[in-house]
This record gives sequence, C-alpha cells and structure tokens, in this order.
Amino acid sequence: MAATFTLTNNCQYTVWPGVLSGAGTAALSTTGFALQEGESRSLDVPAAWSGRFWGRTLCVADASGKFSCGTGDCGSGAVECSGSGAVPPATLAEFTLDGSGGMDFYDVSLVDGYNLPMLVVPQGGSGGACSSTGCLVDLNGICPSDLKVVLSTSEGGSESVACRSACEAFGSPQYCCSGDYGNPNTCKPSSYSQFFKNACPRAYSYAYDDATSTFTCASANYLIAFCPSTTRWLNLLFSPSFARLQYVAGFNISLVRFITVIYSQKSSDSNPEAAGIPSSNNSTMVYSSELVSHATPTVPRVATALLLAVAVAVAVAVVTLCLDF
Repeated sequence: MAATFTLTNNCQYTVWPGVLSGAGTAALSTTGFALQEGESRSLDVPAAWSGRFWGRTLCVADASGKFSCGTGDCGSGAVECSGSGAVPPATLAEFTLDGSGGMDFYDVSLVDGYNLPMLVVPQGGSGGACSSTGCLVDLNGICPSDLKVVLSTSEGGSESVACRSACEAFGSPQYCCSGDYGNPNTCKPSSYSQFFKNACPRAYSYAYDDATSTFTCASANYLIAFCPSTTRWLNLLFSPSFARLQYVAGFNISLVRFITVIYSQKSSDSNPEAAGIPSSNNSTMVYSSELVSHATPTVPRVATALLLAVAVAVAVAVVTLCLDF
C-alpha cells in the first residue's frame, strides 16, 4: 500500500530536501527540491520502498549554473540529487516500508553527523508504537569544537553550521564501527556519540544504537518536519493517541538532557581533555555573510536555558493533563 510523505519546512530559511531511494526500490517523482520557509510538499511513496530524506542548507548556483550546498550537498551539481546521497554531516530520516511482518521501520540518524533539527511523525498508522522520533535540538552552536563545521564570512566572522560524527572527523575504526570494531560487542558508545544521544535520545547516535532508535508502524503516512517548532508541534497533543503522548514524554526528556549537554559543553570548553575531546582543526568553508544569516545563534547562558526548558516542560505537562479530562 502506497504512503504519502509530507515534508514541511519550519526553518527561518530555505531548505532543499534531498531524496535517495534504496537499491532495488523504485525512485520517487523527485530526488531534490526547494522548500521555502513555511512551505510543505507531499510525495507519493510506493509500497515496499526504502530510502532516506535529508535537508540541504546554504545552497547557491554559481555563474555557470552549478548548484551546491553548504551542508547536506549531494554533489550532483543540480537541485535534483539523481541517485546521490548526502555528503556528511547531515541529519537523515531513514525508512523501510512494508518490511518484516508488514511493518514500516524508520529512524532519524545522526550517524553521519548533524546539520539541522528534524522530526518524523507517523500519521494514521496501526501496529507497532507508531512513535514520533527525531532531533528537536539545534546542536550546531554547542557541537564539540573538534566536530564543528564552520563557515567563514567575507567580513571575517564565522558560523557553526553542522556537527560531524566522530567517524567522519577522525576516521578511526572504534568510531566508525569497522575492522575489529565491526560488531556491537566491540563497538561501544563514545563520548562523542553520547553528546548526540544526550541531546536527541531517540535518534541514532552511532552505528549500533538500534535498541532505542528504530521505530515501527504499519499502513501509515509520514510527516517530516525540518526545524520543528515547539509551539507548532504542541498541536500534535490534541490527538489523544499513545504515539502523541509518547512524543510528549520524549520531548520532556530531551529538554532535561539538552540542559545536561549545555553543562557538559561548558565544562569541556574550559577543559577539553576532561571531556575526552582531542584537539584538531575545525572544518572551514568560506561563504558570504548573507548565506549564514540564518545560522545557529550563540548558546544562551545556562540559567536562561534552564528557565526556558522548565517553562516549556511545564506547559507541555499542563496540556497533557488537560487531555485526560
């Protein structure tokens, strides 16, 4: 049975979604397109399809018409990716429809790094938990220094626009789960993958993070939101399904863990070795300041973040309690 995937851009800038179909599955009607701020687009996805979606940012076409993006670029030289995947780092939404037992399997993965917040919400499904998943936190501003991808502006400033995985940053087998580390018994979470997991507990943080990061549903349509707005997504709570209540619980946990990340990052900034962060050079690309005007703002002070998190968590709890009456 075919499914409808709706991609929505809640970012305050244009996002260019990319689409890659898995080997042996039918290609969709498009492999890449632009979504302006606030815009949505629906795609028909055939039964038994597998593949991934991601968002590209900071995209431009040069004088010759060659298209490229600052993050998530697929290297095709055009808006359509035409069978090419995202160049890391990129936040990925991965799907296998009508898999084992007729179930859909889906996840949001940070295994290839992170470039923007993303939320996946099943709609109208049955079987499995049909839980929402994703990464609601903007990690670019708090990314460990050795993992940051930084754009330098023409005025001499800089912006952090993506966060690499430890595998991409260092290439060692223990981070890439390769060679002697190519199985779940030898490849364990690292301090780097734990950074992603603390902030986004439902997302894949490394290759063998299956237990808490793969979700199932059946006969569902799917909503994929870039930069999901906390206020906007509170509307999901007014559907009294178990999946929505799970979303609320996961969101509150994310807030608490995000505060932990801020504290940890504050500590690691003053003492990198204590956080297990070796020293290396950042990735740097040069773009004009106009292209980075949307980039991640400076992380607020811990006290401000704490107050904001508590306020939002209380609001979510109140709305949830109202649903019980």
